[in-house]
Amino acid sequence: MTATRIDGKAKAEQLAESITEQTAALLADHGVKPGLAVVIIGEDPASQVYVRNKKRRAEACGFHSVQHSLAGDTSQEDVLGLIDELNRDDSIHGILVQLPLPGHLDELAVTQSIAPTKDVDGFHFVNVGKLSAGHTADAFVPCTPAGCILMIEDELGGDFSGLSAVVVGRSNIVGKPMAALLLQRNATVTICHSRTKDLPGVVREADIVIAAVGQPDMIKGDWLKPGAVVVDVGINRIEKEVDGETKTKLTGDVDYDEALEVAAAVTPVPGGVGPMTITMLMFNTLRSARLAAGLEG
Repeated sequence: MTATRIDGKAKAEQLAESITEQTAALLADHGVKPGLAVVIIGEDPASQVYVRNKKRRAEACGFHSVQHSLAGDTSQEDVLGLIDELNRDDSIHGILVQLPLPGHLDELAVTQSIAPTKDVDGFHFVNVGKLSAGHTADAFVPCTPAGCILMIEDELGGDFSGLSAVVVGRSNIVGKPMAALLLQRNATVTICHSRTKDLPGVVREADIVIAAVGQPDMIKGDWLKPGAVVVDVGINRIEKEVDGETKTKLTGDVDYDEALEVAAAVTPVPGGVGPMTITMLMFNTLRSARLAAGLEG
């Protein structure tokens, strides 16, 4: 039996359609248009692509979309000054500073300077704390874990009682918030990392596996429990020799072909988690606009 391929692209399109409809209704009924401001500092090529995709999606959803492109040597003071302006701008409901930042900037100071009510990335400690405590009615959940949980719910329903989940990776952006979301849905959760003993043995016990370590094809088919749901957050660029030419290929943290033979459902890379991450950013921005208008929370 071959596993189901979880189509993140199709799921993201379906969700974006709903966000577009709700955005039009919000403008028609309440005169409010969700506003997303993206700040990019420097010329990192991958960041440029991400920002372009976010801007395109925001415009397609009918948002007021603003991009601030700053030089790579912009001072911390100027970055914080711009964020302060955006915090005070009522037409902006979501502020996103594209990471990574140039080395001279303090990432923590920058992310924590965004008002928690406009922190659609879910990185501010106020939102982190609310998620950890299970109070998410007016909080923002980081976009990648939020997208992952929707895809898992499509496979398993909304209650994971009696199921064990293993999160491989303990980052603040994916691993820790992912664990909090799984706990909220009653899964029994284990977080693994580079210091975990017998990682394959731990993963093999899991009904739900989230791979977020940044190691290409690390999780093999024989690490997986038959029938597991596997979500691969990894995006790794590897070079492959094809007909004497070196080509770059995107691959995840899970050996996809092997996983297909064992799991019940697996997300591919690309086409799995990535499209959902950008769409959840739009979801959070729409929610922020609704919260600001007193329509939620």
